[in-house]
Amino acid sequence: MKAQHIIKGRTIDTASTTLLSGSTVAVLNAKDSTLVKFTRSAENGTFELNGIKNGKFILLVSYPKYADFVDHFTLDSTTQLKDYGKINLTGMAKILADVIVKGNRNAIKIKGDTTEFDPKAYNIEPNSKVEDLIKQFPGIQVDKDGKITAQGKAVQKVLVDGEEFFGDDPTLVTKNLRADMVESVQLYDKASDQASFTGIDDGEKTKTLNVKLKEDKKNGYFGKAQAGYGTDDFYTGQLMFNKFWGKKKFSAYGIFGNTGTVGLGWDDRDKYGGSSGMTMTDDGGMYFSSGGSDDFDSYDGQYNGQGLPVARTGGLHFDSKWNKDKESLNTNYKIGSIRVSGNRNTISQNNLSSGVINNVSDQYNDNDMFRQKLDATYEVKLDSTLTLKVNIDGTLKKSNTYNQYNTSSRNGLDSLLNTTNRTLTNKVDEQMFNANALFTKRFQKKGRTLSLNFNQAISKSNSDGYLNSENSYFETTGRRDSLINQYKVNDITNSAFKSNLAYTEPLSKTLTVIVNYGLSLMNGKSDRKSFNRSGSGNYDILDTEFSNDYELDQIINQGGAIFNYKKGKTIINFGSKFSGVNFKQTDLYNNRTYDRDFVNYMPQASYQYRFSQQKSFRLSYNGNTNQPSLDQIQPIRVNTDPLNISLGNPDLRPSFRSNINANFNSYKVLTNQSIWLNASYSFTANPIVSDVSTDALTGRSTYRSVNINDKMATNFYAYAQTSRKIKGIDLNAGISLSGNGSSSYNYINQDLNNTKNYSYNLGINLNKYVEKKYSFYINSGPTYNVSRASIGSFGNSDGWGWNGYASGNVQLPAKFELSSDAQYEYRGTTQTFNETFSRFLWNASITKKFFKSENLKLMMTVNDILNQNVGFDRTAYNGNITQSSYTTIRRYFLFSVIWDFNKMGGGIKTQK
Repeated sequence: MKAQHIIKGRTIDTASTTLLSGSTVAVLNAKDSTLVKFTRSAENGTFELNGIKNGKFILLVSYPKYADFVDHFTLDSTTQLKDYGKINLTGMAKILADVIVKGNRNAIKIKGDTTEFDPKAYNIEPNSKVEDLIKQFPGIQVDKDGKITAQGKAVQKVLVDGEEFFGDDPTLVTKNLRADMVESVQLYDKASDQASFTGIDDGEKTKTLNVKLKEDKKNGYFGKAQAGYGTDDFYTGQLMFNKFWGKKKFSAYGIFGNTGTVGLGWDDRDKYGGSSGMTMTDDGGMYFSSGGSDDFDSYDGQYNGQGLPVARTGGLHFDSKWNKDKESLNTNYKIGSIRVSGNRNTISQNNLSSGVINNVSDQYNDNDMFRQKLDATYEVKLDSTLTLKVNIDGTLKKSNTYNQYNTSSRNGLDSLLNTTNRTLTNKVDEQMFNANALFTKRFQKKGRTLSLNFNQAISKSNSDGYLNSENSYFETTGRRDSLINQYKVNDITNSAFKSNLAYTEPLSKTLTVIVNYGLSLMNGKSDRKSFNRSGSGNYDILDTEFSNDYELDQIINQGGAIFNYKKGKTIINFGSKFSGVNFKQTDLYNNRTYDRDFVNYMPQASYQYRFSQQKSFRLSYNGNTNQPSLDQIQPIRVNTDPLNISLGNPDLRPSFRSNINANFNSYKVLTNQSIWLNASYSFTANPIVSDVSTDALTGRSTYRSVNINDKMATNFYAYAQTSRKIKGIDLNAGISLSGNGSSSYNYINQDLNNTKNYSYNLGINLNKYVEKKYSFYINSGPTYNVSRASIGSFGNSDGWGWNGYASGNVQLPAKFELSSDAQYEYRGTTQTFNETFSRFLWNASITKKFFKSENLKLMMTVNDILNQNVGFDRTAYNGNITQSSYTTIRRYFLFSVIWDFNKMGGGIKTQK
């Protein structure tokens, strides 16, 4: 057995011989600076660390406003006790360089699944925001629109002191709160409320940042007002006001403009799916969606840089705790509108074994949405063991869409096959309501808990609109024309009640089990009517072929057990859930009923090992049965695109998807080096794929879903990043490698096709912040994209590219500041597309600051100086290789006035 050593000593102020209680004493591995053990000195300054094995180590002693004490030492079998005696610490003002070695501040801590950043180790400029702070954190990138990517994954939530702050829009935190208010920032994968209570992973994770505020920054008010106007009638305006007092927070904001800054948080899409026709839930239930498998009313209010937006939005937030923190309330109200118009041109190559079909499409859209949303969370601790948490939210939406399509298809000999001119207009009214209640109970026995969750969701969608489509087919017998002119009315409702009971029981000191049972009752109705125009000019002739009235009833029973083993540095989690679904769909028009009973199987397992406070590894597996969706079994027939027709397949069997995830995090204190590794791989057995039949003479396609027994659909994602500070020049440097992709199958005219989409990226990033002088951030590197279809031999869309992004600012005399950012994108030629694409988007601004606090600013901004912002993307799917270009915002000049106001303080003062 290896020797166990003791390290002891006493920390004293060199000048006054005062005993320094509470000093941080850490033992690090000399090889890689990882933490072995740490403690704090007692009231008399003494400390003692036990159980240290043989090896080479570093002793690091720290105390606020004193220089760190660092000593390298070795422990072997000849030494049982390492006694430092008195360790004299010197105040920062009297550092003796020949005695004291100054170490780095512990900028990052890794606590299990949580990475914590210390803002004091980074530069904070006056009036800077949280966004400016987190840009300096290793492993985190913030793009020009405020989207946050951490350790290779998108951050979906930003909390303030662990609480929701305007809910669904992270930028309302990062662009609103001041950086100098922050005590620390935590990064972790947030579990569900029920998993957080039981402490046992249920597989639900959300990448989250939690901003913890300083105690003395929780009283007062602060905010920002901005107004700007520029060339070509571009304008912007923002007003943000925040008042914090004690345990209460009130915030309000308003944003308007047409510069692309929307800040609307539209990411919380309709919980019943987008435009996939039918949507399945995680327990196997299905909903009718308002999209109906087409693009008739699919606008969801999002803006992702495509088109020209006009946005107006505002919101209110309030949260409070009272009754000795036993009760809390968090509520938000949002109101806003967004309108997006623009053009899109798409060229695609449809590969067939007999040849190719080349398609060209020009689209114009003008869509707008108005939305109001109210949500509230109330939590009460009924006693020391019983808690109730209630969430409610309601949403009202109104949207108007106008879409016009002009398309044509040609064969490989450039002969015209078809042309289409379609116009779709629609108005939609939607109402959504959700209520959730979670009861949690802790029993006297440690680890024994009971939790009960109830959820009720109701949605209604009423829409009406017009379809006009002129279609021409150039067949061997001559030209054939068809005309569709219809008025459509859709009324869709969904109601779902869900419950889940979870009980945890410790089986031993290291093993705990959670068993759960859930019951769900779901009902949906979809009444879709299509009317043809009569001789009188009215739309009063019901077209039964494209009309339907369905009802859907489901009863779902779900149960399972998950075991959790925890000992020392190891956590192991394993188990499974099962759900049985009784499904009944009734076709009221044709008086037909379709019944189906199926079982879903959801195994899971994870392994986590924490090497030290600064290093951890996690490996997990999740599997789930995927039942065929409603539109794959019995689709609701639509005619909005006569060139693409869907058919149902009631003989479909379920597929099974397995997903493996792994991640490794490490941070070395003395060298300030961080390493992040993330990877995932999924494979689907018996996948449900598309069987496409395309008429090579007319270009018309029919689609249905089938199973493939001997092939697997796969997806993968991998990300590796390391960064460290280069001493001497005080430069943070990092390198990242990432790759993601998919391999999927489908049938094209009875021939099996394999479509591959892979993307590989190398990035080198450099950043440096010099207080009151300058700062810059650079990320750049090559990319290689694979987009190909195996069918035929008509080329692929593989090609090299390059991505780069840089931003920086310089503090000039007389309180001027020059800021700039630039983004470069290059896509090379491919076998399918023989033209290159490149754009260099360069923006710049000059700011004049006023007053001692520099809180009033005049700013001139130039967007897209070189006027090169052309929207562009390439994709491959089901044998189709596609390239699109679209309207987006280009060059303009903008003049703005910005006022930051701040009166914070009066909080709890701490005393050493």
